[in-house]
Amino acid sequence: MKNTFIGQPMERREDLRFLRGRGEYVDDVALPGLLHAAILRSSVAHGKIKSIDTSAALKRPGVHTVITAADMPGGPPIVPMRLQPLPEFKPFEQPAIAHEKVRYVGEPIAVVLAATAAQAEDAFDAIEVEIEELPAVADWTVAQRNNSVLFDKQGTNRSMVFESRKGDADAAFASAPYVRKERLRTGRHYGLTMEPRGVMATWDAAKGMLTIYGAAKVPFFNRRILSAQIGLPVEQIEMIENDVGGGYGARGEFYPEDFLIPFAARHTGRPVKWIEDRRENLIAMNHAREEEAILEVACARDGTILAIRGEVHTDMGAYMRTNGAVGARNVSQFMAGPYRVPHVKIDSSLWMTNKTPVGTYRGPGRFEANFFLERMIDMIAEELRIDRIDMRRRNLITAKEQPYPIATVQPTNAVDEYDSGHYPETLERALQEIDWPRVSKLQGKLVDGKYHGIGVVCFIEGGAAGPKETARLEVNGDGTISLYLGTSSVGQGVETIFAQIAADALEVSIERIRHVHHGSTAYVSDGYGAYHSRSTVMGGSAVLDAANNFLAALREAGAKRLGCDANAVTLDEDKLTGGGKSVPLREFAGLTQEGVFLNKKHTYSYGSHVAHITVDPKLGRIEIIDYVVVQDVGRAINPLTVKGQMIGSLVQGLGGAVLEDLKYDENGQILTGSLADYLLPLASDFPNLRGVVLDKYPSPINPLGAKGAGEGGIIAAGGCMANAVANALSSLGVQPRQLPLSPAYIWELLQQAGRKAAE
Repeated sequence: MKNTFIGQPMERREDLRFLRGRGEYVDDVALPGLLHAAILRSSVAHGKIKSIDTSAALKRPGVHTVITAADMPGGPPIVPMRLQPLPEFKPFEQPAIAHEKVRYVGEPIAVVLAATAAQAEDAFDAIEVEIEELPAVADWTVAQRNNSVLFDKQGTNRSMVFESRKGDADAAFASAPYVRKERLRTGRHYGLTMEPRGVMATWDAAKGMLTIYGAAKVPFFNRRILSAQIGLPVEQIEMIENDVGGGYGARGEFYPEDFLIPFAARHTGRPVKWIEDRRENLIAMNHAREEEAILEVACARDGTILAIRGEVHTDMGAYMRTNGAVGARNVSQFMAGPYRVPHVKIDSSLWMTNKTPVGTYRGPGRFEANFFLERMIDMIAEELRIDRIDMRRRNLITAKEQPYPIATVQPTNAVDEYDSGHYPETLERALQEIDWPRVSKLQGKLVDGKYHGIGVVCFIEGGAAGPKETARLEVNGDGTISLYLGTSSVGQGVETIFAQIAADALEVSIERIRHVHHGSTAYVSDGYGAYHSRSTVMGGSAVLDAANNFLAALREAGAKRLGCDANAVTLDEDKLTGGGKSVPLREFAGLTQEGVFLNKKHTYSYGSHVAHITVDPKLGRIEIIDYVVVQDVGRAINPLTVKGQMIGSLVQGLGGAVLEDLKYDENGQILTGSLADYLLPLASDFPNLRGVVLDKYPSPINPLGAKGAGEGGIIAAGGCMANAVANALSSLGVQPRQLPLSPAYIWELLQQAGRKAAE
């Protein structure tokens, strides 16, 4: 394989159609006889459903049908757990539509089908729902009392405790010369996508075919689930992935609507479309992040970390669904981050509350763990009066220690190890990029009424979840080549990256790879999708395998036409040559070969963040002067795309660090139900962001040497910004212990510090 295109910073081929307004999203698709769906959602956080009367709604103009749980023989199916589907979670899973009980504001109660979306929504006030309200469980501290339980048969609001273990932490703490204990928390976030979710379904009774538009991320998994729920073989269901306006872990999971809309289409025999509005998006799509840690770190006096011990409490919301357990599991396994920690003991409790259920959001569990530990490191260094940079240097894992074993998590028996890399190297590069000798002199300085601070953190990013991925290559009638993918596109640039890999593997021009097809379950035999920073590693390696199989098949076919040995046949752009003759590639139109990559291990990219900020002590306002992310990604297939992922995820991380927080009151009512209240970063908020891509330490677990690289920007942003604020206000004794770092929170910390100083 040549390396003409791999490693080159190529502009994304898919961007042109978006820039020209030619993207096709699910709401752009229309079919004759279309019905529009609107979903009546619970306005009560916790209660028993006594009755639902839809008769008046059926008389409203344009209304065709109203669907409730009563219309589903045997009751509504369960929204499944895709990742970590442990038997302990079964009693806490969500029905596709509420029956008997509602457990969060936003839970579906009824689906109205009408000629227009407006007519469907207008019928809501004609549906009479009687609910006997129950006491709401507003957060994990209320949940643990079990005074009000969400699931009566269980008698508890705790669905699971993940136990992360390495070495003997208790013994290490017993003999440690220094121990620090802190309580830290992160706010509740969600992966807000520019385009809200949407589903359109159509049922062809004559062919017995159900077609779903708007599938994303994991269409093959969702097809298998829908097949079981709706009673059709998978061959009679096609999932079509339209263009999507963002994924970030939340989009594309199997939600209640992914059953309700196909059910409605089959129930009525008409095409049905549902497009989520922003209010729905805020209360119906998975939330994430809300975790509180009570953490201890044991150290030697020189800052060598000896052990980490503690407990983490995750607010899971009302149900265990989709991939909701991943964040709580990850925070326990990756609490040690990129550091050499011989002893770990973390218990991670999952608490059910009357809020929207949680799932994964870019960097699940790792964002939280990084904030918890990196805050601890800075506080420990300050108390021990050692340099915080030197403390990190002393504890970062080196290349000679790889592969490095990390904590094992029960009950999943998740045994893992870091694959490759010299972690101190990215720290040194980040310090170099920020001009540490110069900016370090500004730490804690008051200049023009603002305090300057520098945040420094290191991180680890896991990726490349298995077990497999699939790709297929085919000769077109004009002699070009099409590539078909089992993975999905949620904006990560797969059309360009996979074309680069295929072109180099086949040793042809990238223009020869004319089309890169994704987004239909009809393209390949199976696929596992786009999540956990896996697409390049898993999908790219499958493309490589498909290319090898494709070349072998071409040589065999060419040998018969050219009258020579297959080993003598070569692909020469638009023709096959061998034995002194050639034949046009177009004459092999339809020749196709599939490739598969199997993998049970993860890749681990790693890096460092350094931020230079100012804090206005009068307003509590943060301004970023300079921010650098350095990440080693093993092998950068397209450095331009990697850098784009780095900066994009960093902006999301900064949003979570200083702005974003989903708030509820004690009755389970959301207080941030619009974008006027749930604050998001604007392009103008963070203008000075830089990314540096390194690829010095390829991963040994895949033939490309690549590592997942979509989450490195977000993972460490919270810890970096909190450390920068603490550094800026160090003379005042301010230590942030929670996110977000809102102006109100920083101002209150300053007031507390002032009161303490006056005592």
